Amino acid sequence: MITNYSELPIREEMKKAIAEMDFTEMTEIQQKAIPELLAGKEVIAKAPTGTGKTCAFGVPMVERIRPEKGYVQGVILCPTRELCLQITEELQKLGKYIPGFSIVAVYGGQSMQPQINALKKNPQIVVATPGRLMDHMRRRNVAIDRTEMIVLDEADEMLDMGFYQDVRWILDRVPRTKQMSMFSATISREVMDIGWLYQLDPVELVVEPVAESKPRITQYCIKCSGRERIETLIGLLKREEYRRSMVFCNTKYGTVSLVTHLEKAGLRAKCLNGDMEQAARNRIMAAYRNNEFDVLVATDVAARGIDVEQVDAAFNYEIPNENEYYLHRIGRTGRAGREGVSFVFYSENERPRLKTILKYSGNSYHPVQVNADGSFTECEL
Repeated sequence: MITNYSELPIREEMKKAIAEMDFTEMTEIQQKAIPELLAGKEVIAKAPTGTGKTCAFGVPMVERIRPEKGYVQGVILCPTRELCLQITEELQKLGKYIPGFSIVAVYGGQSMQPQINALKKNPQIVVATPGRLMDHMRRRNVAIDRTEMIVLDEADEMLDMGFYQDVRWILDRVPRTKQMSMFSATISREVMDIGWLYQLDPVELVVEPVAESKPRITQYCIKCSGRERIETLIGLLKREEYRRSMVFCNTKYGTVSLVTHLEKAGLRAKCLNGDMEQAARNRIMAAYRNNEFDVLVATDVAARGIDVEQVDAAFNYEIPNENEYYLHRIGRTGRAGREGVSFVFYSENERPRLKTILKYSGNSYHPVQVNADGSFTECEL
């Protein structure tokens, strides 16, 4: 099995771009998926968050693009605007040295006109949220009737978010001869149905969340409630001096309130929630990536699809309502082989709920109490 990018049968322009991105060894999902996709096979892949799925489908798609064709050859569907932009940015890097390479992101929450102008330039790849792509197709701003490759990224989330009929509408309008692949953290009933309806003898790939592929995250559980919770958070952020951290709340109001407390304590913090205009969300994410502030406070819905490298710590300021959210939250740290740390705050009456989440996650954890000097003492959960 090929394990190094330099060994792949891909064009030299992309090898040069990959080297600039400091990628050498491929992750497990990349080792398994890239050769199959390069060979023209369809794939349905299950892999944990943070294991490198974007390059797993991005490298083969960019490799097979021929700019001289002048039409949309590849389509990538994803559930959120943030993920749409991140995939586009990653693939732009991969195609940096390919003459004439062009990729466009289309998503809701932004004016149609800039997207229309970009689509008129005949990009080879369109990365889109389903609803906005449907809008452009109905207005004849883009045609995908000759598309050769289509990928559903975060397929489980996308179909679970109510996009099932939209995805089917789009898939019904691409050629039956297209190569279709799905990448997902879980294989839900809806993912299986789409695969059965639209894929022809797909290769099934599974990357288990074992030590080799699971993010290396040290998890701490800290019992605190009321005013003690905000004081504990501020104390940890100041003592550890994390360059970049994320704090998760369950409500929009909670994100705004918490940022106010953090700013009063002298910390650089911003919030991200569903009430914000997309333009404002984009500005905050750009500032976060550029290290203009240190602490991003977000709800689960607003944080869907956010994939920022080198997040040092993830805080569950409030215990999530869904077990899956916990894995998504802590998966923001410890990416790309780096080590990360996560914290979950809980009160006495939340102890049973926390135990259920930790059992579901299957990860080792450390119940601790924070001492006056900032050190931890192991305790019972």
